[in-house]
Amino acid sequence: MWNSSRRTAMSFGLTAAALAAPRYGAAQSAGTGSAEQRLRERAIELPRVAPVAGVNNVPYVRTGNLIFLSGLGPNRPEGGLATGKVGREVSAEDAYGHARLSGLALLAVLRGAVGSLDTVNRVVKVLGMVNATPEFADHPKVINGCSDLFIEVFGEDRGRHARSAVGMASLPFNITVEIEAVFEVA
Repeated sequence: MWNSSRRTAMSFGLTAAALAAPRYGAAQSAGTGSAEQRLRERAIELPRVAPVAGVNNVPYVRTGNLIFLSGLGPNRPEGGLATGKVGREVSAEDAYGHARLSGLALLAVLRGAVGSLDTVNRVVKVLGMVNATPEFADHPKVINGCSDLFIEVFGEDRGRHARSAVGMASLPFNITVEIEAVFEVA
């Protein structure tokens, strides 16, 4: 009995701590309007996402009302990939920005798949992978770069999602982050 109560208290405590944790650049409530309108109001431009050569997959798969997006990394607006090991060459704050870039690429692929971001009912799940040193422990803060973007674009109700943020020993092309996502669409 005591173990069960203790587990519940610990689970509640971890949940409360996660909700109260400070975030780099935490998203503001998105207010009213469509996702496409929010992009325009905030002057957020989605990048052109070129297919990756030599891979044997597709950028997205739709099954019913779910869109599964393949993992994408951070393409810098000036060109090239954001690379390096987070916790060594790259700070958590810089990697947060890289996660935002990955989120922008995901939104671009999603828009290409469905025509308009206004068809999105909600962001369902995000998996964020961080190319980090073994001692780095702020993976959630890094992936907040993408999560905060989704809340900014879709609002609190449609933008908040289930998420995993994990560290990796390496990522393709030595990118700092790779993020994949699942969306429910109309």
